This record gives sequence, structure tokens and C-alpha cells, in this order.
Amino acid sequence: MKRRVSLARLAPYLQAAPLTLILGAFLVAPILMIVVVSFWDYDFARLYPDFVTYNYTETLGSWVTWKTYLNTLKFSAIVWALTLCIGFWVAYFLAFHIRTTAMQIVLFLVCTVPFLTSNIIRMISWIPVLGRNGLINAALVESGLVPAPLEWLLYSEFAVVLAMVHLYTLFMVVPIFNTLMRIDRSLIEAARDAGANGWQILWNVIIPLAKPGMAIGTIFVVTLVMADFITVQVMSGGQSASVALIMKNQMSLLQYPAAAANAVVLLVLVLLLVAGILRVVDIRKEL
Repeated sequence: MKRRVSLARLAPYLQAAPLTLILGAFLVAPILMIVVVSFWDYDFARLYPDFVTYNYTETLGSWVTWKTYLNTLKFSAIVWALTLCIGFWVAYFLAFHIRTTAMQIVLFLVCTVPFLTSNIIRMISWIPVLGRNGLINAALVESGLVPAPLEWLLYSEFAVVLAMVHLYTLFMVVPIFNTLMRIDRSLIEAARDAGANGWQILWNVIIPLAKPGMAIGTIFVVTLVMADFITVQVMSGGQSASVALIMKNQMSLLQYPAAAANAVVLLVLVLLLVAGILRVVDIRKEL
């Protein structure tokens, strides 16, 4: 009898053991290794296992680094706002204006078609559109709207934001669409019967119930933007920087401890942002 009781107590731990081992091996262990390496010393040729804080003092004590972090946060905020606006209205249209499930599935699959190609291909496809001799400038010049091609369309922060919005909007559409589809339509009918107009229903019923999906989409978009370096490098023409781009350059120069220190600081910053979102919105309703 005692053996049965002990096995019953161990059953939950045995069930959780495989997932714990997987998360420990592929998530916790790599993060711990990054933290450990961030305290190592290095030179141009090799790494020296040690415990030095120079990498963090250099990262946090440089105004250039702080400016780069602010630039990364600026990209994250702008892209988040645009993807939230676009993603919500696309999801709203699919959830409430498309009546048949089959058509919803078809249109949703149309939204995912660009993801059948590489991110890099989708990103550089903007170059012949935004370039000095690209489609937009050619149309503007030929129509007489501008006397000369616009230089700020490509290799600028505008191009970086545009490419990121193109790449990451779907990560906002999917969770919001999933949340909107779960809303009980009787709540909308009740609000309409109570005399609420369309905007009142949207503001007081739909948006509050869609907040968990918005929060999940925000986490996806913000983390992806803050970890993106290739879009910033290519679309800005090397005129802008991000934290991920700094880490990429440091690793190319074999400065792995400095890159690890930046990675730890960036991870802490992302975790703080996620914790703030979780304090405001309870996403467990979506899980």
C-alpha cells in the first residue's frame, strides 16, 4: 500500500521529467553558458576562462552602446505600433466580416503565403521598389509629384521599419485572430441590443476581450525585432545599428565574451518587457 502511495506521488514528477530534461538541455544550459562566457577574458586570438566584469562595464558604460539600445527600442516601438494596428484590423476583418469558415481559412492561408519564402528574399524584394531608380521613384518622377527621386526611401530607417513591418505583421495577426474567433457572439448581440453602436462595441467589448491576443503578438513582434540584425544591416545600408548587429559584429571579430555580455543585457531587457506585459494582460486565457 505504501509503495502505491509513493508511486502515485512520484507520477507527476516522472511525467514532467522528459520535458524538464529537454528544456534544461536546450534552453537553460545554453543560457547559463552564455552567462558564464560573458565573464571570461579574451584577446584577438583566444578566450580565457576567468571572472571579469570588464565586458559589462564596457557594454553599460559606453554612450554608443546606450544609443544603440535606444535605437533598438525605437525600432521595436514603431514596428510594434504599426503591426498592432495593421494586424488587428486584418484579424478583425477575417473574424467578423468573413462569414464562412472556408473563406476565412482561404484568406488566412493567403496571409501566410509570403512565409513560404525566405525572410531575406522578402526583405531584399523591397530594394527594386524603394531604390533611386525603383518603381516608386519612377512613378513619382514621371507623374510630376517630385522633381527628383527620393533618397530616403531606401537605405534609411524608413526602409528598416517598412521591411520589419512586412516581415512580422503576421506574428500579430495570428494570435489576435485566434482571440477574436473565441469571442462569444452573443456578447456583441447583447451590446447591440443595449443600444451600443459599432465603435462602442469595438472599444468596450471586442478590444478588451482581444487583449490576450494583442499581448502574445506584442511579445512575438518585440522579441523578433530586438533580435533582428540582417534587416537593419541591409535596409539601412549600414547607416543604422541595433544591439543584435553589434553582437554579430563582435562575434565576427571573435569577441565572444563581449557579445555574450550584450546578449545577457538584451535578454534581461526583453524579460522585463515581457514581465511588464504579463502584469497588464493575463495571457493564460489564451493558453
